[in-house]
Amino acid sequence: MATPLTAAEAEQIDLELAEQDQQGRVDLGKRQKSLTIGAVCKALAQEFPDISISKIRYLEDQKLLTPRRTPGGYRLYTQGDVARLRTILRMQRDEFLPLRVIRQELAAGRGGTGGAGWTGPDDAPAPGRVGRDGARGWRPSVSVGQASGALYSLDDVLEETKAEAKLVRELEEFGVVKGEMRGGVRYFDETEREIIAAVAELARYGVGGRNLRVFRSSADREANLLQQILAPALRSRNPERRKEAVEALENLAAVATHLKHLLLVRDLRKIVR
Repeated sequence: MATPLTAAEAEQIDLELAEQDQQGRVDLGKRQKSLTIGAVCKALAQEFPDISISKIRYLEDQKLLTPRRTPGGYRLYTQGDVARLRTILRMQRDEFLPLRVIRQELAAGRGGTGGAGWTGPDDAPAPGRVGRDGARGWRPSVSVGQASGALYSLDDVLEETKAEAKLVRELEEFGVVKGEMRGGVRYFDETEREIIAAVAELARYGVGGRNLRVFRSSADREANLLQQILAPALRSRNPERRKEAVEALENLAAVATHLKHLLLVRDLRKIVR
């Protein structure tokens, strides 16, 4: 539960805001829209029951939030800050994304403020949630189109993901990643780099390469199923029809990912009962 501000702290914030108004540094409209960290917790508590002041401060320490501060050091959050925080919390809860990936998503313009292309808190409805037009919005988590072509050496991957070389060798042995040899050096593409990063996180809990067979088998079965559904359109020689098929494939992948997440959550809840 969020720790409420003491009467003295609330009074001090009001005094500082009043002083700023008198000095002309903050207009009345901004003052009315600003929220204390306790008010932010209260506003988000219904959707995120485990929200707390310490969690918001931690996200700020991780450079995901940058609220304005009064001269006395108290945090003040704008509506844009709250929208950004809501996006972060949804990505953690609904997609299990690590903070590093969330930071990249925000930088790319997904939700919140500070990213190009953001138009408001409802710009990109979370998977399975109702969008502005009343239809469910399924945001593809990845693009199955042409990748950027960027390649990363093993040393680069190990440095960025903090994975151990032994773990990467295990992933190669079990066919989870393959890499590509060029001039005697093995390189990995963007997707394989992210796979290694995810596995490195699992490895902290004792999950090894051989344990990932279940994930690999599940992914292969899902890919085969989606391929069967859209095979005729994907093989079409009509560029427009093929483009529509690729978009449909990404949409189906997002729906399948969300469904798998819901089934996993259901089973995990049985474990902790």
